[in-house]
Amino acid sequence: MGSDRPTWRDRYPEEVTCVRCLGVYDQMYLDRLLWCDRCRIRARNRAAWWGWGGGLVFGGLVALYVWTVIQPTDLVIRGWLGTIAAATWVGSKVAREIIYGGMRFRNARAVEATPPALDSP
Repeated sequence: MGSDRPTWRDRYPEEVTCVRCLGVYDQMYLDRLLWCDRCRIRARNRAAWWGWGGGLVFGGLVALYVWTVIQPTDLVIRGWLGTIAAATWVGSKVAREIIYGGMRFRNARAVEATPPALDSP
């Protein structure tokens, strides 16, 4: 009974255009937002770079908070440095996922995308 339900793939033809790079692919190579594997990987990599920037900003804010409000002693300075490093790492992971989610939600064409050439008579 469950196999009779149509899936989202049933609504599309066999070959579909990737909305990100405008390449034509078999429908099995695209996800439900019609992104190809290459576009997903490139968006993940781009989000990772921006995520490290967000993580460094968050780590800097944590370091500023520790330095001005907590004012650690010299006895446990390595523990606070570890805390700041962990905050930077976690902040980068969170920022990466938020940025990647924003890219997927926006679902815009990539800057480097070129439309397929039309065969003119």
